[in-house]
Amino acid sequence: MASPPLPFRDPGYKPVFWFVSISRLFDLFRDITLEFDDRATIEPINFGFEDAVQHIRERLLTERCDAIISAGSNGAYLKSRLALPVVLAKASGFDLMQALARARKITPEIGLINYQDPLPELTDFQQTFNIQIMQRTYVTEEDARAQINEMKSAGVKAIVGAGLITDLAEEAGLAGVFVYSAASIRHAFEDAFEIARVRQLEMPRGRQQPVADSLRAKHGINDLRGDSEQMQVLRQTISLYAKSPATVLIQGETGTGKELVAQAIHRESAQAAGPAKPFVAVNCGAIAESLLESELFGYEEGAFTGSRRGGHAGLFEAAHRGTLFLDEIGEMPLSLQTRLLRVLEEKEVVRVGGTRPIPVDVRIISATHCDLEQRIKQGLFRADLFYRLGVLRMKLPPLRERTDDLVPLANWCLKNAMAAMGVRSHANLLAELHACAPLLQAYDWPGNVRELRNLMQRVALFLAVEPLQALTPAFVLKLAPELSANAVNTQPALPSLSTGVAPKGQAHLAQVLADFDGNRAAAAEHLGISRTTLWRRLSKQLDKD
Repeated sequence: MASPPLPFRDPGYKPVFWFVSISRLFDLFRDITLEFDDRATIEPINFGFEDAVQHIRERLLTERCDAIISAGSNGAYLKSRLALPVVLAKASGFDLMQALARARKITPEIGLINYQDPLPELTDFQQTFNIQIMQRTYVTEEDARAQINEMKSAGVKAIVGAGLITDLAEEAGLAGVFVYSAASIRHAFEDAFEIARVRQLEMPRGRQQPVADSLRAKHGINDLRGDSEQMQVLRQTISLYAKSPATVLIQGETGTGKELVAQAIHRESAQAAGPAKPFVAVNCGAIAESLLESELFGYEEGAFTGSRRGGHAGLFEAAHRGTLFLDEIGEMPLSLQTRLLRVLEEKEVVRVGGTRPIPVDVRIISATHCDLEQRIKQGLFRADLFYRLGVLRMKLPPLRERTDDLVPLANWCLKNAMAAMGVRSHANLLAELHACAPLLQAYDWPGNVRELRNLMQRVALFLAVEPLQALTPAFVLKLAPELSANAVNTQPALPSLSTGVAPKGQAHLAQVLADFDGNRAAAAEHLGISRTTLWRRLSKQLDKD
């Protein structure tokens, strides 16, 4: 019987782990995290190698993480470049035996590719079961591709390995057999808990993390996607404004990413300032006036019926020495505008029902989608507050003005949406989106990036249940008839959610493959699907035959 895990010194301490993967191991990690959800805060990072390193280093400026969990070449890369503990999930000998047994059911021609070091136990396995297995090692992805091609030329039909290896094997038209098991991943998480426990014991008593998880900026400047001239200028402006403590007013249409920009300014400022600083956000248009006042400024005990015993600190106090983001500032009632102006001028706040001024050092970043100058003329917004909030100003470009970013943004949103559902995107996805570019660029996108993201989530759902479906302009129009100005009265029906065989059957696949003299890459390109998808469809037909 396994012994219970050792407790943390502080019973309320909840460790934070980030698991990093870009292969099919991501799905296994995600499934296992549910078992540890009550014991730790676990977040996925769907990046690899240097992209993951940069992402993690940036987040560590304002966030706490006790350990990284990864595997294979990706994990080894992170371990060599991060000061944070990196726990490597490793396949056990039993995992290897099970994977080889599964491969043996597919074909006797088996290969095994491992990261860096060969597996000595493979020799015993071959002797015990009297089978021959070609073994190779790799260091880089290019190296792995070369080893797979060599095995394919030697007649190998199935390759056992980690996520990168199995993905590349299937891309080459071979069977990929995944070597990791759920038990190995659980063991890696338990190792991470032990590391977190030791680190907490070594931490001096009374030392607290400077920023709570709920008071941090999750996004940085690298999360602003797009290489258009407008986005390059925007990133330069963020870096410039981050050097100043002055107030910033962000104007832009709904869905343009105003809060994301505010977080990026905060994180760039925090990077220069050193220790992590709080980032607190509030939507001024989503809270009733009476509640907004107490939320912003706090209240003393007995200030109103139902007030908390001992009173409650407001968001200004929570954001002390950090950033307070006031979203939809144009919706703030006039009475609160007066109080806000006083806080900005005096740098102190008085709680509701109180008389004692509390000093606060807060940088204000505000945002609005409306024309504040017009609201000033209408008497709905104070001119003096407008000038006080807008020492630095920036206007975010709508998506229709940066059409060069549409396809890269759509690709990024779609891949993330598919990953969230545990669906792997095929190699031709970007090329298919480029074919849809004229359709996407002709639309005005009134909801901007948020609308594009929502559409890609819709597309991901249908691709998940219809994996043989190519991403064509006609298919996108079926899902989003609003993209066509002529589609108002001729809205086609949505694609079926059945997961049956595609309209063009297996006989058609065989004919196309014959037309291209057996060249699977050319046949897949002609059909608008990936080589992996083509291989899977042909394999299914062989199984039926």
